[in-house]
Amino acid sequence: MRRLLRIDSTEARLAAVLSIVCIFLAVASPQFLTVSNVANLLNASAVNVIMAVGLIVVLISGGIDISFAVAASVVQYVAATVFGWIGGGNWVIGFLLAASLGFALGAFNAALIHVFNIISIVVTIATFNIYFGLLMFATNGVGLYDLPDWWTDRIVFFQHQMAGGAWVGVSLPAAVMIVAVAGTWALLRFTSTGRQLYAFGDNPEGARRVGISVLAMRFIAFGWMGAMAGIAGLMQVNIVQEAVPSALVGRELDVLAAVVLGGARLGGGRGSVAGCLLGVLLVAVIQNGLNLLGVSPYAFKMIIGLFILVAISMSNVSLGTRFAMRRREAT
Repeated sequence: MRRLLRIDSTEARLAAVLSIVCIFLAVASPQFLTVSNVANLLNASAVNVIMAVGLIVVLISGGIDISFAVAASVVQYVAATVFGWIGGGNWVIGFLLAASLGFALGAFNAALIHVFNIISIVVTIATFNIYFGLLMFATNGVGLYDLPDWWTDRIVFFQHQMAGGAWVGVSLPAAVMIVAVAGTWALLRFTSTGRQLYAFGDNPEGARRVGISVLAMRFIAFGWMGAMAGIAGLMQVNIVQEAVPSALVGRELDVLAAVVLGGARLGGGRGSVAGCLLGVLLVAVIQNGLNLLGVSPYAFKMIIGLFILVAISMSNVSLGTRFAMRRREAT
């Protein structure tokens, strides 16, 4: 919260930009601030936010993961198979199974990185292709539609009836998103493990010398990412009512862009859940606004690219430092 109140923090700047974008879209499109659009925006952003709070932990630890979106798809299919074996299952079993499967896939990445001492981006690009290739080979690219009723039933926590009689509401994925955000924030903010992740990402060798386990940090970071990916995969099925092998492929780049936009440093040691959440919301709001305005989807990619360039260029020096440098140059 203190970082949000600092005017030169990434979170404060991002919150200001998000506010300006929302005001502009509210003026430009009467549909933007309607209850239905806000509810749909929250529900549609849930999967990306859940994956993003997993990715922020990996980035803070100094790693990077490209395979998490495909891992979420793998979890969907394995979970569906297990549910068939046990006769349907329920939400408790679903969350435990999805998180466990995702954690296992993330831990596999961590093991490869640690044992073979390979940089994380190379390992996760490799596992991205391994996971996706195996998934497409096993399924022939065919989606699953015969799923347990509890998995596809919509659970709504807030409902609002529109003037035309239609109902809109905030559903289960949005509630799970809130829990995932709160859990990741608590991990990073209030636990010694969170502090160790920051220290390890900022200075791996220094952290190792003071007794922080390199292996533990990697397994925790990539395991948390995998667990969040598994839960996101579970929620994706609840939203779209089906499991499609390629449905989440490509999301990894959007999520990575949003997290970097939120202030996470690719070199590790810096990042926050608040910035991560604001980054995902900004990307989602811009995409939603452009759709409402009838702008080409290609423009969305261009605008997000520009935002990321600005974010990265300003990530290493605060606004206060920049102003001080300008004053010295002027004198």
